[in-house]
Amino acid sequence: MNLTLRLLSSELTCPASEAMQYTNVNFLLSRPSVRVSCFVKKDDMRVCHRDGRNTMISCQLMHSHLEESYKRKRRIQVPMQKPDFVRTLLIDNYDSYTYNIYQELSIVNGVPPVVIRNDDWTWEELCHYLYEENAFDNIVISPGPGSPACPEDIGICLQLLLKCWDIPVLGVCLGHQALGYVHGAQVVHAAEPIHGRLSEVEHNGCQLFHDIPSGRNSGFKVVRYHSLVIDSESLPEELIPIAWTSSTSTLPFFGSKDCDKYNAHEIQTEQGIFIDPLLAQVGNGSSNLSDYGKTRSARVLMGIMHSTRPHYGVQFHPESVATCHGSQIFKNFREITDDYWLRFRSSYNKENHANSDACMQVSSASRLYREVHRSINSENSAVDQLKKIVHGDRHLVYNKAEMKWLEMFNMVNSHHASTGYKCLKLKWRKFGHLAGQIGGAKNIFCGLFGHEAENTFWLDSSSTEKGRARFSFMGGKGGPLWKQLTFRLSDHSDGFSKGGGYLSMEDSQGSAKTIFLEEGFLDFLNKELKSYHYDKNDYEGLPFDFNGGYVGYIGYNLKVECGVTSNRHKSKTPDACFFFADNLVAIDHKNDDVYLLAIREESSSMTQWLDDAEEKLLSLNGSVRMDLERQDSRPLTFSSRKAGFTAEKPREQYIEDVKKCLKYIKDGESYELCLTTQIRKPIEELNSLGLYLHLRERNPAPYAAWLNFSKQDLCICCSSPERFLQLDRNDMLEAKPIKGTIARGATEEEDEQLKLTLQLSEKDQAENLMIVDLLRNDLGRVCDPGSVHVPHLMDVESYATVHTMVSTIRGKKRSDVSAVDCVKAAFPGGSMTGAPKLRSMELLDSLENCSRGIYSGCIGFFSYNQTFDLNIVIRTVIIHEGEASIGAGGAIVALSNPEDEYEEMLLKTKAPLKAVEHFE
Repeated sequence: MNLTLRLLSSELTCPASEAMQYTNVNFLLSRPSVRVSCFVKKDDMRVCHRDGRNTMISCQLMHSHLEESYKRKRRIQVPMQKPDFVRTLLIDNYDSYTYNIYQELSIVNGVPPVVIRNDDWTWEELCHYLYEENAFDNIVISPGPGSPACPEDIGICLQLLLKCWDIPVLGVCLGHQALGYVHGAQVVHAAEPIHGRLSEVEHNGCQLFHDIPSGRNSGFKVVRYHSLVIDSESLPEELIPIAWTSSTSTLPFFGSKDCDKYNAHEIQTEQGIFIDPLLAQVGNGSSNLSDYGKTRSARVLMGIMHSTRPHYGVQFHPESVATCHGSQIFKNFREITDDYWLRFRSSYNKENHANSDACMQVSSASRLYREVHRSINSENSAVDQLKKIVHGDRHLVYNKAEMKWLEMFNMVNSHHASTGYKCLKLKWRKFGHLAGQIGGAKNIFCGLFGHEAENTFWLDSSSTEKGRARFSFMGGKGGPLWKQLTFRLSDHSDGFSKGGGYLSMEDSQGSAKTIFLEEGFLDFLNKELKSYHYDKNDYEGLPFDFNGGYVGYIGYNLKVECGVTSNRHKSKTPDACFFFADNLVAIDHKNDDVYLLAIREESSSMTQWLDDAEEKLLSLNGSVRMDLERQDSRPLTFSSRKAGFTAEKPREQYIEDVKKCLKYIKDGESYELCLTTQIRKPIEELNSLGLYLHLRERNPAPYAAWLNFSKQDLCICCSSPERFLQLDRNDMLEAKPIKGTIARGATEEEDEQLKLTLQLSEKDQAENLMIVDLLRNDLGRVCDPGSVHVPHLMDVESYATVHTMVSTIRGKKRSDVSAVDCVKAAFPGGSMTGAPKLRSMELLDSLENCSRGIYSGCIGFFSYNQTFDLNIVIRTVIIHEGEASIGAGGAIVALSNPEDEYEEMLLKTKAPLKAVEHFE
């Protein structure tokens, strides 16, 4: 049964006694034995299966818990004026949009919020910060997968909404549903799942929607990501509906227009500590609440507020890039917070005055809060430090705790390189307008590196039209700093390993050793890059950011080093392979220039390789290219797709898995799932470089790549059109996700029609928008507040076989995070996972029957000066130990058709598969 939760009148008075302290309440809903009601139907039960177990759940929230009136410590008083900043606790329900809220609040509040996961703190720790340290002015509860009825999905948030009646709270999406659920409303399946789609919203003019228009054609369009809704018929009296939309009305992204503001009608509320001031200002005509009551079966609740508590919820996502007036909602919530505490303190000061000790404590808390936010990185270490203080130093006076925190922070962030500092020097030579004269990038690579293609690399911008890419980099085994790193995760076939693995290192002299990395490969790479010292003047004048360093790939399974708890499938290929390239050639396709670069330790000579490479470069002509073409023309062992390649999943199984994805989406477990599979073929002898040259000719791409790791019997022929992430020398991060694909037309007219069809497709717009918001979140974790932006949204780009929908997200990297920190915050690329990312990857691991291996990972470089550029590994042939494999997949959203998804998956194999077929 559901309980309608009522507030006792005693709970509505301001705490005024210094002797009042909170009592610990221990009904942690995360325990498996706790049973709470579900959302499917009013009379039905639901199975929660996050951990693979089937658990029947029903509601037994006891009155003894809900009506418990525990005493709280008095809120510290400050002078009665609005502060310069507002301190927010942002609770993350394991969502992939939380840091979009973080970015918005950082600007609106004047200081970034503290972010914790919904299971990071115990109830006692939360109360300590709220009522003893007075560290926060308000709370925001994030969106997230699942249902508020599932303990693992909502964590501590239900307790917070029940007990923290005297602190302003804003719940977004799942947080909104939790606000309704905890007060007795039922959360049920929506008539239709809505993800990444826009709707017009009508509201009642309360303070949360102050200065925001309302209704049809007003310009107030919001992005929705939800499969579940609050059942309006079950809404208790203490919860007031404040916003709603049509249950079936959605709008395309393109063509939206803002209109004049809408003056809302009056709404009646109970009187208590909290009064929304705008509700008393909106005239006394017919209320929207009354109108809503007459038609609510045809409407969906988009917002609620508590009648006597400063608690609000919105079902839509104000932080989405496509939501209109989203920032205004967060500004209004800050105003609500400021006004609430002014009224609270005014009421208190009628009876008592704040003492000087209290003011000193607030000052100390504020200083600590600012120090916290200077140190937050992608691993949220500041919160970890705060938790250590809570566990070990609560007996200390506050200034001692602050000193201890700062001491710990400095210790954690002190530099500790793995192999000591290395001082590197760069020398380079430029040959203006030379590339075209000597046959272009293909001829240069084949002439300098192609005769002995073992242990070579080529980051190949083979498609440069419309400014998609500009530079190519190539090289091979060379100078004294050259080495190869090969990393394999420890055996995790049982699905429980969380990282660590074996790193094999081979230097230029052939000396090799293997070590175990307990903290994993990315931690090792981070320490390596931090160990390099360099002079920025060395690369002054170079137009590109790769000046030497690591070139290679990161496999999909390294997601376990980026927040995922386990891998179900072990990769056949190494999980990461990199060369340290100390000699390389760079080509500027825009200006047709060629560069030779060499890096050495400070005391070493580096002119010999530059001299030799220059001599070879200037002697190149068309003969190398012709010899290679004749060599590559010999027949190979590939046969046709039907006779040769075998799919990991037959058509029927893939379609069935798409249906399972749709079920997960309907139940609110995910907004979007990028389901993939692989096709494979045994091979005998193969000129893999010849295959790559054939692939780049048939399907040129801006982020193509050739990698040859001869000791691992591994060649990668990649024609990727998608950038994962780039960091340039100005600390600007850029991601360019692709979501939405359609085949090219047979005629120019048909081709343009198909391109327009893609651009106007609501399904493809939804796919793209969800991943754009996900990448904004990932960049928001490591970028300066307010710097993340989307200069290009849903542009259509055309390639040899497909049109694709591409967006661009950029942000300014924070000074306290490293290049590898940025990668860890965003890997794997959201376009290959779906959203929310962590839950989606868990679900995909359960559906996919083999490891993705290198596919869905990234290829590129980490320069010794901490710039990087990485692609997404798609449209790629992997040749490993006598087998060729091609991965492909597609994003499953609520609007997906299973048969169409299977055909789209096949379309994405077309370019690499055709290259193999024709290279016989």
